[in-house]
Amino acid sequence: MKKKLFVVIIISLSIIPLNAQQIKGITGDTNWLNSWTNFKPSTTVYKEANQILTGVLDKDLKLTKNNTYRLVGTVYVTNNAVLTIEPGTVIRGDKESCGTLIITKGCKLIAEGTVTEPIIFTSNSNPTFRRPGDWGGIIILGEAPINKIGGLAFLDFNLDPAVSYYGGQDPNSNSGILKYVRIEYSGHKINALKELNGLSLGGVGRGTKFEFIQISFSNDDSFESYGGDVNFNNLISFRATDDDFDFTQGVQCTISNSIAIRYPYSSDISGSRCFEIDSFDKIENADITKKLTKITANNMTLINTEDSNQGLVREAVYIKEKSYFNINNSIIDGFSSCVLLENKIGSFPANLAKINIQGIQVNRCGGVVLSESLNYNLELRNWYNSDTFSLEHTKLNSTELFMQSDIKDSPDFRVKNTNSIVSLK
Repeated sequence: MKKKLFVVIIISLSIIPLNAQQIKGITGDTNWLNSWTNFKPSTTVYKEANQILTGVLDKDLKLTKNNTYRLVGTVYVTNNAVLTIEPGTVIRGDKESCGTLIITKGCKLIAEGTVTEPIIFTSNSNPTFRRPGDWGGIIILGEAPINKIGGLAFLDFNLDPAVSYYGGQDPNSNSGILKYVRIEYSGHKINALKELNGLSLGGVGRGTKFEFIQISFSNDDSFESYGGDVNFNNLISFRATDDDFDFTQGVQCTISNSIAIRYPYSSDISGSRCFEIDSFDKIENADITKKLTKITANNMTLINTEDSNQGLVREAVYIKEKSYFNINNSIIDGFSSCVLLENKIGSFPANLAKINIQGIQVNRCGGVVLSESLNYNLELRNWYNSDTFSLEHTKLNSTELFMQSDIKDSPDFRVKNTNSIVSLK
């Protein structure tokens, strides 16, 4: 009887699918990067604009796919208006006037595309002339808490101060939805030290939905959140010049099933990472009684495409003091280290308790957690070498690790054997 029971247990275990065993990296029964994405936007021909979008929009407006829109200058949606964009609509940002879309406090952007008809924000330049920074980007300003003195702040993007403030007391506030949306060639340079991002979120609340968004060739960060309380799912950051995901001002964020693909030689000389995490961007204006930045990242795939770890990409994640970061069931591939800590953090357990790295496949990386201060690195290595963190160290090339890693040919960055049957021996 006991022998028969033992056999049954072995057979049962042998057919557990990997998706029941906490797959690392992005997941999905099918390749969710298919159909709606574009990894070669420089070759895509879009229709010429036949409509102009400019000035202040203070009434509800719907953009339709039978038109192509040219975004001219800084366009503000104000007065609690809702801007709705039909699936399949293309909006082309004007280069000369730095076309930029601002959704102000109390307003909404409803941009809900579909897998076959994504909504596209892109450059107004012809294909061969498209470059990162051709136009501004999208800015959404909400009513969720930030850790600035007075609870309100302004973004340093040369905006109209009468309508460009953000922050409030409602973490559940709703600024709309972005789903199946592409943002290409954004990040126009404002001055010698400042560029716009692909998607900038100031005090945005968790009632806002962000799913299936691809930002490609941003001249600064792809996604940046200034305070607020947001949830992200199925995001793609591709060839950002600066950071892929940048967080500050006490933002509370869960980001899941998302991917950052870095190209070392199109990165910024100041140091570009997949994640940059900070609680206070300017300490003199910070309210230290408010929440610190807290990021939880699940099933992330962070890739540096240069095998030799050269170029301008070094670590995957950079964390400044007084910030929380949890990353789980993820793949970090091809970086000098997975995480770099600001030298102010130190190696004390109270500091390191804020940084949890659990169930990570560390592939082709020089280290797990390092500090800007070399004095802490031995202690950090001992701390994160514990079995508690369930780290797996590998040296696989891209074709061994991912289902299809060639960007030029319908990439599929799910880990290989996602749907296979495991045999426990």
